[in-house]
Amino acid sequence: MTPAACLLRHAFGGWGTEIFIFGFGLARVTLRVPLMKPTPAAQHRQAIWMLLLANLLWGVSFPLIKSLAFLQERLIPGSSTWFITATALFPRFALSALLLIPFCLPALRSLTRREWRQGLGLGGFALVGMLFQNDGLQFTSASTSAFLTQFYAVMIPVYLALRARQAPRWTVWVSCVLVVSGVAVLSGLNWTDLKLGRGELETLVSSVFFMGQILWLERKEFADNRMLPVSVVMFLVEAIAAALLAVLWAPAGANVTELFSNGPWIGFTLALTVLCTLGSFTLMNTFQPRIPVTEAGLLYCSEPVFTALMALFLPAWFAAWGGFEYPNERATGSLMIGGGLITAANILIQLNPTRPAEARA
Repeated sequence: MTPAACLLRHAFGGWGTEIFIFGFGLARVTLRVPLMKPTPAAQHRQAIWMLLLANLLWGVSFPLIKSLAFLQERLIPGSSTWFITATALFPRFALSALLLIPFCLPALRSLTRREWRQGLGLGGFALVGMLFQNDGLQFTSASTSAFLTQFYAVMIPVYLALRARQAPRWTVWVSCVLVVSGVAVLSGLNWTDLKLGRGELETLVSSVFFMGQILWLERKEFADNRMLPVSVVMFLVEAIAAALLAVLWAPAGANVTELFSNGPWIGFTLALTVLCTLGSFTLMNTFQPRIPVTEAGLLYCSEPVFTALMALFLPAWFAAWGGFEYPNERATGSLMIGGGLITAANILIQLNPTRPAEARA
């Protein structure tokens, strides 16, 4: 049997790894693979690879979200961009929570105050960040949105420096300059009036809340929390809030059943749920705490690289299936230069990573 979805959960505690494979609750297979106890260096490398996988999955989300927006405009005429955003967020987080609950039901019954607090905080930061990011994505390209989202890579080391009352390493500052330069090129910033479009501005605002999400996940008081039940709380917070906002922003006389009966809309939503929400956020919540927060923030700069590659061919495929117009993006000069600068920042910080004590001050 081919599972409808797969979630790989690596739990390195003692001498083995458990891998859970499931298909929408239809099957559960547990494999125990004997391993030698990993060294700190091995755990660090593994965390990097798992976060890169999370970024690859997030890279698919940008063309998917734009496709959902184009499709919903056709199915429910008169939809505002905020209503489209809320209706795209609700099902992916509600389904993600429902899929995770069977695998951590005992843990959910014994949630601690710190786990509740971490889950509520992560859900709040992620919700506001995604509201601005998803709405802004309807006014700019998928690739540009993905690159601009990485502005938190600049803000994290600056925030840590202010909090620790010490200057970051020179590599962090050089990386920050590269990221800012890349943002300016990608957004087509007009240096005479310093104005940004709605899409670019909302994406930068979303980046502030994503920085909060990363820092909240990194807090020492949550070090012993169980991340799967915390992820369920986070998903439920986002799902409930998105549902309320969808009701608030719904146009008069909107027939929402048009969405739930449309094959492409269901397919796009399931892909967002399994790949870009359940898979990516579980990987992030599990593996990010194993590396310094500044390094993690800059590692996430690989997400727009994956997005730019996906946007070269996925839009036309999605448009052909959904019956709307969404041409493939092109590898323009500004995309190559701006994206290259941001990627260079990520490479630089990996060649000379931040000391854990410095990043966690």
